[in-house]
Amino acid sequence: MLASIKTLLLSVVDYAGLFPPAKLDLQQAMANYACYQTTAYAWMLGRFVLPASRLREFTELLPKFSSPQQWRLSVILSQDIESDIKKVRSLDNNKAIAVTSLEIPPLPPTEIKKALSHLPKGVDSYFEIPLHSDIEAYLAVLSHTGASAKIRTGGVTVDAFPSVTQLYECMLAFAKAPIPFKATAGLHHPLLGKHPLTNEPDSPVAEMHGFLNVALVAALIYQQKITREEALELLKESSIEALQITQDSISWQDYQLNLVEIEQTRQKFFRSFGSCSFDEPIDDLKKLKLLS
Repeated sequence: MLASIKTLLLSVVDYAGLFPPAKLDLQQAMANYACYQTTAYAWMLGRFVLPASRLREFTELLPKFSSPQQWRLSVILSQDIESDIKKVRSLDNNKAIAVTSLEIPPLPPTEIKKALSHLPKGVDSYFEIPLHSDIEAYLAVLSHTGASAKIRTGGVTVDAFPSVTQLYECMLAFAKAPIPFKATAGLHHPLLGKHPLTNEPDSPVAEMHGFLNVALVAALIYQQKITREEALELLKESSIEALQITQDSISWQDYQLNLVEIEQTRQKFFRSFGSCSFDEPIDDLKKLKLLS
């Protein structure tokens, strides 16, 4: 296992098996997560993504599963933030669970400040920002609050995928703010490519962004190492042969990221991505010979 790849992808996949296109029932999604925790690739596994509305059901099912460690949860709040926070706080004495992040649905920028006042300290918070909105208005409210952003990089319809230009401009704005971010939806595969959007036989096919593309562009933007034109080119990269991956660095064309820069980016800027599949990213990385 190359240290550069492990540093880039450590705890990067927040498992969202409850959500489309997988849409598993809760017991199956929990069984999957518990299984993933015992595999050789558990180091890539991040949080279990769970709506606040299903916390009670989750705790009732929890005794069915043995786990070598705490269940790290990323809880998705509804518009009723105060009520959902009470549900989250009810778990404080449950030693099997650690709520490590909260995900807040799209709110008008004017409502974010009010929402921030209700969030518990010491827990990461991710405010979803619609890419078609006035991002600057959101950044002005979130800046210097310790909160992070969440963006959608795909979905189950073709129009759910942002263009590479939208994606680049969004990441650049976050880096300038600076505000950390996570991505969700559509990042099942390492590199840009055309794939079915669902598991149905008649599924539409679309060009899906790659999580390696996003992670590397985010790092190069954060480290102030890349121009707009080249960032857009890297977001469109579909060949692993274009990357030079060594134990201590990852390079594309004349741009190189060392281990310290990769680690800084993951800790302070590009935090993770949500995926309803953990197997697809692993299987694709194996095909690319980046995992054994």
